[in-house]
Amino acid sequence: MLASSSRIRAAWTWALLLPLLLAGPGGCLSRQELFPFGPGQGDLELEDGDDLVSPALELSGALRFYDRSDIDSVYVTTNGIIATSEPPAKESHPGLFPPTFGAIGPFLADLDTTDGLGKVYYREDLSPSITQRAAECVHRGFPEISFQPSSAVVVTWESVAPYQGPSREPDQEGKRNTFQAVLASSDSSSYAIFLYPEDGLQFHMTFSKKENNQVPAMVAFSQGSVGFLWKSNGAFNIFANDRESIENLAKSSNSGQQGVWVFEIGSLATTNGVVPADVILGTEDGAEYDDEDEDYDLVTTRLGLEDVGTTPFSYKALRRGGADTYSVPSVLSPRRAATERPLGPPTERTRSFQLAVETFHQQHPQVIDVDEVEETGVVFSYNTDSRQTCANNRHQCSVHAECRDYATGFCCSCVAGYTGNGRQCVAEGSPQRVNGKVKGRIFVGSSQIPIVFENTDLHSYVVMNHGRSYTAISTIPETVGYSLLPLAPVGGIIGWMFAVEQDGFKNGFSITGGEFTRQAEVTFVGHPGKLVIKQRFSGIDEHGHLTIDTELEGHVPQIPFGSSVHIEPYTELYHYSTSVITSSSTREYTVTEPEREGAAPSRVYTYQWRQTITFQECVHDDSRPALPSTQQLSVDSVFVLYNQEERILRYALSNSIGPVREGSPDALQNPCYIGTHGCDTNAACRPGPRTQFTCECSIGFRGDGRTCYEVEKTRCQHEREHILGAAGAADPQRPIPPGLFVPECDAHGHYAPTQCHGSTGYCWCVDRDGREVEGTRTRPGMTPPCLSTVAPPIHQGPAVPTAVIPLPPGTHLLFAQTGKIERLPLEGNTMRKTEAKAFLHVPAKVIIGLAFDCVDKMVYWTDITEPSIGRASLHGGEPTTIVRQDLGSPEGIAVDHLGRNIFWTDSNLDRIEVAKLDGTQRRVLFETDLVNPRGIVTDSVRGNLYWTDWNRDNPKIETSYMDGTNRRILVQDDLGLPNGLTFDAFSSQLCWVDAGTNRAECLNPSQPSRRKVLEGLQYPFAVTSYGKNLYYTDWKMNSVVALDLAISKETDAFQPHKQTRLYGITTALSQCPQGHNYCSVNNGGCTHLCLATPGSRTCRCPDNTLGVDCIERK
Repeated sequence: MLASSSRIRAAWTWALLLPLLLAGPGGCLSRQELFPFGPGQGDLELEDGDDLVSPALELSGALRFYDRSDIDSVYVTTNGIIATSEPPAKESHPGLFPPTFGAIGPFLADLDTTDGLGKVYYREDLSPSITQRAAECVHRGFPEISFQPSSAVVVTWESVAPYQGPSREPDQEGKRNTFQAVLASSDSSSYAIFLYPEDGLQFHMTFSKKENNQVPAMVAFSQGSVGFLWKSNGAFNIFANDRESIENLAKSSNSGQQGVWVFEIGSLATTNGVVPADVILGTEDGAEYDDEDEDYDLVTTRLGLEDVGTTPFSYKALRRGGADTYSVPSVLSPRRAATERPLGPPTERTRSFQLAVETFHQQHPQVIDVDEVEETGVVFSYNTDSRQTCANNRHQCSVHAECRDYATGFCCSCVAGYTGNGRQCVAEGSPQRVNGKVKGRIFVGSSQIPIVFENTDLHSYVVMNHGRSYTAISTIPETVGYSLLPLAPVGGIIGWMFAVEQDGFKNGFSITGGEFTRQAEVTFVGHPGKLVIKQRFSGIDEHGHLTIDTELEGHVPQIPFGSSVHIEPYTELYHYSTSVITSSSTREYTVTEPEREGAAPSRVYTYQWRQTITFQECVHDDSRPALPSTQQLSVDSVFVLYNQEERILRYALSNSIGPVREGSPDALQNPCYIGTHGCDTNAACRPGPRTQFTCECSIGFRGDGRTCYEVEKTRCQHEREHILGAAGAADPQRPIPPGLFVPECDAHGHYAPTQCHGSTGYCWCVDRDGREVEGTRTRPGMTPPCLSTVAPPIHQGPAVPTAVIPLPPGTHLLFAQTGKIERLPLEGNTMRKTEAKAFLHVPAKVIIGLAFDCVDKMVYWTDITEPSIGRASLHGGEPTTIVRQDLGSPEGIAVDHLGRNIFWTDSNLDRIEVAKLDGTQRRVLFETDLVNPRGIVTDSVRGNLYWTDWNRDNPKIETSYMDGTNRRILVQDDLGLPNGLTFDAFSSQLCWVDAGTNRAECLNPSQPSRRKVLEGLQYPFAVTSYGKNLYYTDWKMNSVVALDLAISKETDAFQPHKQTRLYGITTALSQCPQGHNYCSVNNGGCTHLCLATPGSRTCRCPDNTLGVDCIERK
């Protein structure tokens, strides 16, 4: 059902406007009806000013927020935010939403109290009068909830002004806003109460320092960044962000009292999103609204702010109540706590799920059929940014996928040898593991008391080439275990994901990448009630396992203890439309009871299944073949068992996906499809014409396909097996015991360079033998920039020539990508991306640092696999190794083209060395007070040396003269993980990129001030400069990014065809910068090393020079 575009309105705006139509005359909230505030109430007062943040307000009891229950302090800001963690300085003023910190925003805008007229007051209040009043507000919004808070945080913004920016808005002169937020908490839940008094909101827009124009305020909640390895946006909800909605905050309500808005922000129900109250002004819950002209369904629209990003909304839906009437349902989380609020049947409320989704380009408003939404329970997400491209979204694709740009956006697709939807890819034919949790609230038989279980483990093992899935659910109470035996499709969804694919048909993983929600409804014929199954698949975790959360709720018939259940093979039709898959079927199962008096009674029962699977697909690739509208899942060899002693429920099924069968055409008899191929369990079966096929060993295995041998286990794999075996957790169906550290191995079996403890969240770097690298351990939530010291295996194929491919004339960027160096020509400051080519292939190495000698046109690099230092001429020829002894982990490298020396950092030996350009005459400059030295550059004309040290406890940028004298710290404050460093000889600017603060910064070493060039970088590693630009490599985007220093903006990005991590980068100049130092002529008169200093030079001898005629002098 589609409505004309002129009749489309945003759903939340409609929710704000509808109460005004329904409400009779009534008083707005007066200022006197706010919770008491001010110094007389014991309030603390935020300092006057702009973009200020209070000290931590320590709480007597924990605040719950989304899925967290351990928040023991909050921060109050000028800008209408209560933060659950301290906002970083770079986010002190409103900018991109969601922020990286947890945020509760009753009026998120750039506010100002500089003139002292406006005030911000805050306190925690434990008094019964305040907590009781908070309880009454919550009860009005959630009448079925029994809630008695023990504490309340009361924050009041009184008469605050809008920040107006350079061009003051005349219509905002004298305008002031007053509003209040109360956060009430009990032992089990937290609620937010927002109060907007009459005439309290006199302005609705403020000047954005980011956008340089007026933007609307916002009412919103954000979980902040989540994740240990790579940070990503957590859940967030925006409830108002356009002028019309903001204006109506004081006139409308979701709790039955004008100007008062109530939200459930922390409980079992808010894991996936904040839950708003839904009591309509002047009506009873569920009041009907007659409308003969409009036929509203669920309406979605784009956001009002372009910098909001991909935003999940829990929209209100207008549900059809009769021929011409519509009732207003509530928005309810699917994870509502059963002890707090009873669940009604699915038709009573619209349930919202938040999905991990791909980012989509800006779309026009759309109307979606509400019947479908009520069934699927989806929160749709849109992006209001301009067209999304691979350049800034490559991290959304799997590392085993390629990203391609299309007219309306980008899509990911798995490379050869892998299967999936591009966002998630796994090796074809490789066994898969699925891990997750199950919770249930189930009424068995006629019992009125539910059996409740939570945090139960689910583990599944899948043999892909046979489509067989083995699922085990542990610690299921025996009071319900036998009665759950017929529910094989709980694990059967995993079988659908990895069903054997017939030609032209796709299984669930190929379609969804293991990122989807499934809601199934099971009706047992002849038994009252039904069972609802909700499952959320969240893709592949950092261990390479798929993750699933399952929730069971409802009624099942009782099956006697000791019974067995038999389910005949069955088929099921899956119907496909855009982003939604549905199926329904009626099936039978046989229950055989324990033998009694020589007989085992059995009986056949019937149940009906109805399910909806919702996922996000990439719509930008028009050339991608469309899925068949209907596919048939064939399930054979169904096996179910409940082990009473172990309390484990087991399901095993064999699955294939193909066309709707009518007879048995020859095409369906291919051994790959019917499971008679005989391929090894670690091989993929490749169907050919009619009954022909081939077997191909999966990645990580070798053989003829009939028999596949695992590549010999590595030290990392042996260590994993030993630890898991000793802990009794070798069985993949058993969880890893809490507190146990098990090392992670990469796809080739080597130690992953970054190791993290699953229980503590700490991460650290390891060497090739798995030993922790000192000084690399980071706190939870931050990932150190660890380097892999093992080159990936060389795949069989034509040998790659190692000779240099000569460069054409001009200036080029050179960057390292594991086993090769690529060149990227520059035309002015523009990257000529179509002309990028390989400069040098060294597949057995991991090249980290790069430096260029503009005199001899020679590129130098560090390799951490051998380890070694090498060089090659831009004019061609074979590369040569110049240093290979007494190295640990050489990383950064720099060239003094005037003194004819190289300098390098070694993060394993914690030292900085110098040598002649041919690697001879080595001398250690520094070997103290270094922990993780990395980037290093020279100022050849002035004789200065600069380097970074990303020591987690004390990151710093240091400098000295080239002879090692006058060492001092140049930058120490506000650093995180300073990686890359560059010095521009033309402008005398020293610039660096920091993967901890996500910033690019510059300074002139002779002046104290530093400039923040740009914030919000992803994960920068190395950087070089040329002209007005910085060029840096980024680990998250696998790209070279151009950053214009003049306008502080990223202007372009280049993504190599091979999607692997990029390391060092340097500029191969067409001619050297002008200038000289005291070592330029005749080696400065030195017998050996000539090391420049400002206005002079020092002659030094190499280390270990016994018997060498060397003279040291200044």
